[in-house]
Amino acid sequence: MLNSQEILNLKRLHPCFNQEAARRYVRLHLPVAPDCNIKCRYCTRLYDCANENRPGVTSQILTPEKALELVGNEVAGEPRLKVVGIAGPGEPLANRATLQTLKLVHDRFPQLIKCLSTNGLLLSENLKTLKESGVRAVTVTVNNVSPRVGEKIYRQVAYQGKDYFGTAGAALLWQKQKEGIEAAVTMGMLVKINSVVIAGINDAHLSEVAQAVREVGAHVMNIIPLIPQGEFARLKPPTQTQLFFLREKLAPVISQITHCRRCRADARGMLC
Repeated sequence: MLNSQEILNLKRLHPCFNQEAARRYVRLHLPVAPDCNIKCRYCTRLYDCANENRPGVTSQILTPEKALELVGNEVAGEPRLKVVGIAGPGEPLANRATLQTLKLVHDRFPQLIKCLSTNGLLLSENLKTLKESGVRAVTVTVNNVSPRVGEKIYRQVAYQGKDYFGTAGAALLWQKQKEGIEAAVTMGMLVKINSVVIAGINDAHLSEVAQAVREVGAHVMNIIPLIPQGEFARLKPPTQTQLFFLREKLAPVISQITHCRRCRADARGMLC
């Protein structure tokens, strides 16, 4: 498990965990993971616009070898590069290319921080390989800890060859997320929680989410306003004022991030 000084040192260098680092260091996302194992009602990956900044978007899918080549070019041309991560455009751990890419990058560039953004369904069973591939920071998207809330957010969860729906799918997802977060912290990884704020569905429930993820060891939380799309295209996103007061409410439970830019799966360069 990371001690407080190790947590501070890692946060100091990672732009997604620290606003000062976001002004000083560069991150690179490698879009190698197109497949996903859950269906979120707010997600759509049907189109890409070069000027659009949201998760699930990329202009191309890279092979592990092409991803390694891209990292090499960035290292050669950008001395501020500190972090290489995989955040989709689908679920990284539902794609074999993710682990292949991380291993290639870590073998060639062990000095870089490797990170992963995941829905957490397959996290616990892949942690040993992730750590061997140099992953030191993990972001897990946790939108609910109640199956009744979760069934409104997730249409389907696919696990070990079986599809789960409704409260069964939501309950399974949170159980696997909880196992993965706790195990990742025990293995010495820095863990961030992303939660999408969906008005009328989970906004009043996020205090329970914050408490639950803190109890299993998560270090920091990032609440993200809904982007109205997919089945939730008609819902209104929370205002900046609403987000401010929600962060104020959650901050005594778990530290809150305020500088998130909802990065694309192929994001590169400075965050701020």
